[in-house]
Amino acid sequence: MHIIGLAGWSGSGKTTLITKVLPVLIGRGRKVSTLKHAHHGFDLDKPGKDSFMHRASGATEVIISSERRWAVLHELRGEEEWDLPALLSKASPVDLILVEGFKREPFPKLEIFRRENGKPLLHPGDPHIVAVASDAPVPESKVPVIDLNDIGAVVDTLLLHAVPIDQVAED
Repeated sequence: MHIIGLAGWSGSGKTTLITKVLPVLIGRGRKVSTLKHAHHGFDLDKPGKDSFMHRASGATEVIISSERRWAVLHELRGEEEWDLPALLSKASPVDLILVEGFKREPFPKLEIFRRENGKPLLHPGDPHIVAVASDAPVPESKVPVIDLNDIGAVVDTLLLHAVPIDQVAED
């Protein structure tokens, strides 16, 4: 299993890019999972549903299963947020895990940059950024810049710089 991240400020297009690269990666024969960091609390189930009531009543984990999918909802109940290696240890075996977020963690990342956001580059402040994907030139970049709209080049870059998952777990 290999891992690489997509990092960037809110509104840079990380999720949109992931939805474009996933079909290409799968078309190239890769089995891919994603891991997304949310900055605030979130719910996957809805009030009134059994799973929501189980969780709201105090269950630490609720496992939901159907003929099409299953999910585990784990409530931290005051525990600290899990770090990236702990979350990766829960992943099922795949060829590649794309991580959205965790921009401050020490693992290879492709920075998604849009000058119109008015935010600074994360690179060169993050030595783990291997390239920048942008919709405009970024002459100040110290790493390669690729066209954000050239999905083939983005996929090539992700595959080139992905590292074995145990390299992240060791950091």
